Parts: sequence; structure tokens; C-alpha cells
Amino acid sequence: MGVYKPFRTIPEMFDVITKEFLNSDRPLFLRKVKGKYEGITYAEYRMYVKRFMLGLHSIGVKEGDKVGIISENRVEWFISDISIISLGAIDVPVFPSLTAKQIEYIMNNAEVKYIILSNQLQLNKLNKIKDSLPLLQKIIIMNEKYDIQDNVIKFSDILRAGEHIEKDYPDFLEQNIYKRKPEDEVTIIYTSGTTGNPKGVVLTNSNFVSQATDASQYLPITPEDTFLSFLPLCHVFERTATAYTAFACGATIAFAESIDTVGENLIEVKPTLVPTVPRLFERMHAKIMKSISNSSPSKQKIFNWAIEIGKKYAIAKKTGLIPLSLRSKHSLAERLVFSKLKEKTGGKLRAFISGGAALPKELGLFFEAIGITILEGYGLTESSPIIAFSKLDDYKFGSVGKAIPNVQIKIAEDGEILAKGPNIMKGYYKLEKETKEVIDDDGWLHTGDIGYLDSEGYLYITDRKKHIFVSSGGKNIAPQHIENLFMTSKYISQFVLIGDRRQFLSALIVPDFDAIKEYADTHNIQYNSEQDLANSEQIYKLIEDDMARIQQDLANYERVRKFVLLDKPLTLEDGEVTPTLKVKRQVVEEKYAKLIEDMYNTASTNK
Repeated sequence: MGVYKPFRTIPEMFDVITKEFLNSDRPLFLRKVKGKYEGITYAEYRMYVKRFMLGLHSIGVKEGDKVGIISENRVEWFISDISIISLGAIDVPVFPSLTAKQIEYIMNNAEVKYIILSNQLQLNKLNKIKDSLPLLQKIIIMNEKYDIQDNVIKFSDILRAGEHIEKDYPDFLEQNIYKRKPEDEVTIIYTSGTTGNPKGVVLTNSNFVSQATDASQYLPITPEDTFLSFLPLCHVFERTATAYTAFACGATIAFAESIDTVGENLIEVKPTLVPTVPRLFERMHAKIMKSISNSSPSKQKIFNWAIEIGKKYAIAKKTGLIPLSLRSKHSLAERLVFSKLKEKTGGKLRAFISGGAALPKELGLFFEAIGITILEGYGLTESSPIIAFSKLDDYKFGSVGKAIPNVQIKIAEDGEILAKGPNIMKGYYKLEKETKEVIDDDGWLHTGDIGYLDSEGYLYITDRKKHIFVSSGGKNIAPQHIENLFMTSKYISQFVLIGDRRQFLSALIVPDFDAIKEYADTHNIQYNSEQDLANSEQIYKLIEDDMARIQQDLANYERVRKFVLLDKPLTLEDGEVTPTLKVKRQVVEEKYAKLIEDMYNTASTNK
């Protein structure tokens, strides 16, 4: 299996695939309009791209120009992306959640001349900084309703301008598409970086083509598949998985309305494949467990029995030897429990595709017991992103899979994961020194991640190289593994481990206030605010007991001995997390320095 037809560049992929399904009524895209999903065909998409390309050309967009995209997932994002790179320009997509100041830095650093944005909210942010963007010439807004102002053009007007002149340029689409070369730069994606300013990762046609071609050999995708898209397309994972790989295989792409509606959109769309991140599984698990805890003792007993049977069945299935008695019990568990849970995913799901962060092994095993497959992968923006991936019939929980075709992996002496292949970035934009620091003379990308390969070639990630703690007792501690373990608690929403050069581990914890409020209401704990709950001795004791249960199998030096409950989440707006929700450890430690020091001073006093 693999892509539907071969191609050399992303614009050529667009041309080949849209021509292949030009006369098909099957939708390429599904989007919610007035409460109902509606389709857009391949022919309609091709028409929109041709007209938008001509419209961009008419306002001056030319080869080599940088064009920003600030938008949520929608069809216009796809139209913009393909149109820009088919013209030979370079797009610079950013998270719509970024602040005006963050957008200002990226747009100036990338030397952006045109910006395509989604709505009035994004336009308001841009209006705050437009005087600080000296190269900016035109702004294009996707939504129809906006405050009229100079240099702002409606997306529909760009399409209309293209429609008016398309008769004069009958071969404009193909001529531009086939001018493009594999080595051409197509995008600059800024890494969200947990320290310092973001760096612009320059990726080429050949980077993305290799990904679509090689990754689809590991995960067979056909025109019968439907993807549900809700991860940001400005992030390289969703862009590669959905915008290019799914499209290259002729699959249908449905847009979730938002991250908050994924649950109901799963049922409506009935997808077969869903790219996602571990946070979704944490939420699903918490929701399931909350529902079970509120059910009768008999239902709780049946559920726990079913999960144990599911785990035994999954283990036996991998060996190919499933005892008859276990088959019978599993069949009953499927009928009583698993089928109902799987209906919540739409009923047609082949697999979730998990990336962006490590999936806690316990979560993987839990969903495997139910019969919901989660395929883990691993990569970086700098590797377009996929380095390793799991197969439907060949995966291990705790591992991120094996190297995809044409990509090599090796482990350096210090444990760092190195990767080499056609997916490795061209470099960081205008940062030659920094590029040489991560790509050596032999072409190996130094990922900054620590891990190992087992005897069968499965890759395991243990932590970030720069995040390894060294305790005052000289012990090396990988915080990611421990943090992931505690995130399985239904009472914990965010967890930051503290302990580098300290005598023991401590933590800053943001409680899951929904779960905490429910517990407080049930146990007659009085509170007027979330701050009251964070300061409650009873709530502290609840989380302390749950943590004791979770960390009982950890080594003594890996156990959290003290913690503080925060009364509000760590947010992007406060600069505490990146757009991909990774904690900016240095920022958080500086902000809560007094709380942290108090934990260690109290411990010293109590000795």
C-alpha cells in the first residue's frame, strides 16, 4: 500500500490526486454548515485553488514571497497552503492562539509580505502590530464580516478576482505546478520552543513528499478512509498526516468544529482514522472513569472485570494463542462493556494516530483492552515530523514504533536519538550556526531526545536531553516519565516535576477542578472558589493519597515527597505553556520560585 499515485512535489500531488477523482461525487472535505456536515468534492477544491492562485497572483504574490497563515482548521487553510506553494511562494503558518507580540516576532523574522487570516479576532491582533510589520503589504480575511479597512481583502474577493481572469490564463494552474522542484522551500514552521524565541524550520517539497510516501507504507490508507481533523494544521504533525498523507491516499477529511466538540463530531462523522495527542486519551479515560465511579457497585464490578479480560485477551492475541474460555469471556465483555464505549468513537474507527508527546503506557493498555487501537509515532518539526511509527499489526505500548522506510535511527553514546533521511529539514531560517548545532556533517539530526532501541528495532523515548534532572545525590531522573504517570490521576490536570540539583522531588500541580468539585460536593467540603479548593487540607490529602497509589512502584529517589496545588491552570496567555501545551519549565519555575523554595525550606526545617 501507499499513496494513490506517485508525485515529486506537493503541488504535483494536488494535481495528480484531484485529477484522479475529478468526476467523483465522493467528498474530499466534510465541514459543518448550519448544524449539518456538507461535502466539497475534488473538482470544487481544484477550482477554488486555481482561482485563489490567480487572485494571489493578481495582487502581487510571486515566487519566493513569504505568506503568513493565521487560521483554525478549515477548507480555506488547505486552499491557501496549496495555492501559495504552487505559486512558488513560501507559507508561514502560525497558531491562531498566539498573542499579537508572538505573531509580530514570527512575521518579521520570516519577512512576511502577505497574511491570510480567519476572522475578526485575528485581525484585531494584527491591527495592534501592523505598524511594526514594515514588509506587510496585504491582509486577506476568510470570514465575510469584518471592519472594512485599508489593505484588507476578503478571501471571497480573491477567489472572485481569479474567476474573472481565469479564461485569460487557461494553463496557469498546471504551468505553475510543474515549475516547482523537489528541493524548493515550501514552508517555514516556527517551533514553539520551551525557552527563548521560536526558530523557523525550513521544509521542502521533498521533505513532505517523502513523509506522505513513506508513512503511508506503514499505515495503509485508502479512499474508503475518513480522517477527523482537529489538531492545528499549522502544526507539522496534522499537516503531514492529514493535509498531505491522507489527501495523497484519496481519503476524506472531515473538520471537527472545535476541540470541545470532538466527542460529538466523532459520532457524527464516524471516522476511520484520527490523528491526535495523548491529552485526548487522558480526557477520554477521565470521562469513562468518572462515569463508572458514579454507577452502581455491580456495574463497577462488571467494568473492572471486563478491563482485566480485555488486557488478557490483548496479550494473548499478540501470541496468536487465545484459549477458548478467554474468547468466550471476551465476547461477553465486548457485548456488555466494550461495544458501548466504541460507539462513542463513531463505530468505524480503525485507529487513533498519537503524536506530539509520549503516550503513558497505562493509557495505551487501557484502550487496547477496550479494543480501541492507538498507534504511536515520534518525530520533530525538524524531521517533517515522522521519524518512527507503529503499524496496525506491529506495535508495543511504551514504544513509538520503528523507523519508517528510508529513515535511519541511531543512539549516540550519551543516549541521544539521532535520525537521518529525506525528511530532515533544510535548516533553521537565517540561523546557520543553530542549524549546524543540530545537523552534523554526516547529515544526522540530533533530536535532543533521550531513548533507546530494543533488539527488535522498537524505539523508546525516555526524556528530553536538556530535561534530565540530576539530584543532589547524583541520581539521573527523567521527569517526563514521572509526569506522565501522575497525569493518569483523574484529580490532576497539569503536573510539573521539580527536582534538578535538589535533595528530593517535588511538584506543582493544577487539579482537575471538575473532578475536585464533584468530590467536594459529595463529601460536604465547603468552598466558594477554586482557590478555596486548592487550599483545602482535605483536597490535599485526597491528591496525596492518589499520588501514593500511583508512585508505589517507583524507586525511592523517583517519588514525589512534597507538592503544591495551584489555583489556576498554566496557560499560553501567561507564557507558561507553548501552543502545543508543553510546559515552559524555566518560566514556571521562575514564576513559582517562592512556592518551590518554601517546599524545600519546610522539608529542611522538619528534619
